[in-house]
Amino acid sequence: MTFSIFGLAVSPGIAIGRAQLVSHATLEVAQYQLRERDIAAEQERLDAAFDTVRAELEALRDEATAPGSPAELEAFLDLNVLILADPMLVDASRELIAERRCNAEWALVQQMEQLVAQFDEIDDAYLRERRQDIVQAVERVIKVLLGKPRKISKRARDKDELVIVIAHDLSPADTIQFKNLRIGGFVTDLGGATSHTAIVARSLAIPAVVGMHHARPLIQDDDLLIVDGARGVLIVDPDPRVLEEYRLRQGTLELERSKLKRLKTARAATLDGVDISLQANIELPQDVDGVKAVDADGVGLFRTEFLFMNRDELPNEDEQFEAYRAVAKALPGRSVTIRTLDIGADKQARSLRGAGNSGPNPALGLRAIRYCLAEPQIFLAQLRAILRASHYGRIRLLIPMLAHVTEIEQALAMIQMAKGQLREARQRFDEQIEIGGMIEIPAAALALGPFLSRLNFLSIGTNDLIQYTLAIDRSDEAVAHLYDPLHPAVLRLIAQTIQAGQRAGLPVSVCGEMAGDPQLTRLLIGMGLRSFSMHPTQLFSVKQAVLGADTALLTAKVTRLLRYEEPDRIREQLARLNAAAH
Repeated sequence: MTFSIFGLAVSPGIAIGRAQLVSHATLEVAQYQLRERDIAAEQERLDAAFDTVRAELEALRDEATAPGSPAELEAFLDLNVLILADPMLVDASRELIAERRCNAEWALVQQMEQLVAQFDEIDDAYLRERRQDIVQAVERVIKVLLGKPRKISKRARDKDELVIVIAHDLSPADTIQFKNLRIGGFVTDLGGATSHTAIVARSLAIPAVVGMHHARPLIQDDDLLIVDGARGVLIVDPDPRVLEEYRLRQGTLELERSKLKRLKTARAATLDGVDISLQANIELPQDVDGVKAVDADGVGLFRTEFLFMNRDELPNEDEQFEAYRAVAKALPGRSVTIRTLDIGADKQARSLRGAGNSGPNPALGLRAIRYCLAEPQIFLAQLRAILRASHYGRIRLLIPMLAHVTEIEQALAMIQMAKGQLREARQRFDEQIEIGGMIEIPAAALALGPFLSRLNFLSIGTNDLIQYTLAIDRSDEAVAHLYDPLHPAVLRLIAQTIQAGQRAGLPVSVCGEMAGDPQLTRLLIGMGLRSFSMHPTQLFSVKQAVLGADTALLTAKVTRLLRYEEPDRIREQLARLNAAAH
């Protein structure tokens, strides 16, 4: 019988294949009593299971560091290893086996639940979701103890038909296997848009739907499934007409992707000859390969906080310098915009204590430039590293989350201090390095004067600008539906920032998610935007939209569109704008 289940769309695309259920070990653990003389052996069994899983993770590290693997995977594996070294799991479980004379599986689950309970009390939605990292790591150990290694069946390698993995939850370590198996997509009961598994799915371009709550009990092995990762729909046992429709849609998507690759060498210019700069966002130096693969004009946003995450010690100045220099040297002649540390809220680092992860609302707390100004030694070390790297390429320095003129002045004073220290040490750097500010707080967009008079360029961070303008935490499922990039207030803030930059002769770019959405490309061009920065996988789609744009026509149409007060009317006009270009 055909039926559909709806969840959260986290990775677009269409997958058609047969269901393979992955059991959820922690839901299947029973307790039994041990004899006194068996306690030591049970503790050894637990230790052996931990050793086995650590060995598995080390083996997976080889795949995670292979060319073409998303940079985030290695960090996720490191996190799993750290979790499995936590005394609250390892030592406390051994003690519980001795105290309660219980089996290792049950003892481990009890300790896991204690840790998870602590995360459940955290207000921040992103941090709460990290509880799943603990569950996923423990589940691997439980699988070994139960004699059920957590691996996708080998039939996924052998069958011509793709496999759709159905699980209560999947860890990033599980998803690493997907590269070498015939996995078409996956569906999980748990998870959200910011979960590590969702991030990995997008990086690997695997269609995925998460947060389906009760999908797994409704599906049997070998059921024919369709995963629509764009709409967040799972169709079980589709009838022939639905199946044929989705196969045609799938073929169309594959053809479009193939055609887009031909745009690699095409000049990014509109129909009336206006050049548009298309740059890439990166997190780590190894992401440069993705920038080269799409022939991006440069790096529009290097998110340096990822160098600080998933580690216990701060990266020192030399380590940072080597990372920044590697990117600059890999892209000779192309600009690399390096954003200073934007830690806090949804981005945490163990090595940076107190960075926006406390207080009732971390998103409004000590984060980004606020944290850097409060920790001048950390900030100065990073500034010196960036400046030193500027000798090796076209590096620009970008300051996040500026709102007050005093923050701009203090940041510029710190940059001058770092320059002075380098001169004293006879270290070479670009004396004329460009300094920019991110416009991601409404207060900044509404009072641009200090930015225009003190900085060399502006970059609009639409993710936070939307969040702060609409008072929406986009990682909170309860209100995520209210997160709307087409709200008239958001569009007017973006438009007036671009226009103010033009009047002052200051370059303005957009580096948030709006820049990578081809449905919004013509809208932004009509506002006057000439520089976009996005994930490398989005660049060809945006370039295609650029090639079909006419700036003169778009300027007039977008000016009228911005007068509308209702997002639905704006959406309607935007649809017409895009349709007219086809």
